[in-house]
Amino acid sequence: MSGHPRIGIDLGGTKIAGIRLGLDGTIETRERVKTPKGDYRNTLDSVCTMIRRLEENAAEGTSIGIGIPGSISPATGLVQNANSTWLNGQPLVQDLECLLNCQVRLANDANCFALSEATDGAGMNSDSVFGVILGTGCGGGLVFRGKILDGPRGNGGEWGHNPLPWPERGDLPEPECWCGRTGCMESWVSGSGLAADHTRTFGETLSAVEIADRAGAGCKKANITLSKHASRLARGLAGVLNIFDPDCVVLGGGLSNMDHLYKQLPELMAPYIFSDNKAVEIHPPFHGAESGVRGAAWLWDKP
Repeated sequence: MSGHPRIGIDLGGTKIAGIRLGLDGTIETRERVKTPKGDYRNTLDSVCTMIRRLEENAAEGTSIGIGIPGSISPATGLVQNANSTWLNGQPLVQDLECLLNCQVRLANDANCFALSEATDGAGMNSDSVFGVILGTGCGGGLVFRGKILDGPRGNGGEWGHNPLPWPERGDLPEPECWCGRTGCMESWVSGSGLAADHTRTFGETLSAVEIADRAGAGCKKANITLSKHASRLARGLAGVLNIFDPDCVVLGGGLSNMDHLYKQLPELMAPYIFSDNKAVEIHPPFHGAESGVRGAAWLWDKP
């Protein structure tokens, strides 16, 4: 660990969370506010106000890292692929640096999550980690030997907008995704995708949490929905394993609280893993809901 305080911001679609890590990596202070949905300028102001509060009484040389639900295009420097669509096409890095009068680093929120868990979380003893966020959306981040793997398009690990592999009869017709395509992993395995599938199948409008609660109480319909979700998630993860071959997978986001996934996924993935070694490690996040914002704080330590 380098000797300076670190500020991390998680700019989400519904909330903005912030922390300041001390020299030893422990959280010294926290902040949380609602995200001004649809309003870019107010989002900028909210982030800057939070950073200034987190900087109070901090030592000099504090670094600032920010996770966003999209990425920065290496070609244009503008936000791309954000499901918080009011950020897309905006010069977020330049605007923040102008308002704060200092440098900031931005990365995809799933990359931040994966970096956090690889640094001092569930994947800290692994060379390679695939971090998956299963929440409102479906993100992914790849970390190899402590470094985020990205490339010239700034979308490394973005499995959420690839199609569901090995589709079955019950997977048709494919649902529409917000990105304009159909059948994306996000439209199947995110929390909103799980809820939408339940509505299409049974005509009941329930949240993912409500479906999980009903399944735990023995509801047959809810258990069918969760079984289909686990099958689709397993096939999608197996497709990533056949390309990246990580030491472990760490699940994050609201659906990472569903215990049955850790029991069922390894067995469900096995038929699709192209190797004689079918074993796979699937872990819950060590840092829970704070993993993404911790990863943002680590961005300056992991170039």
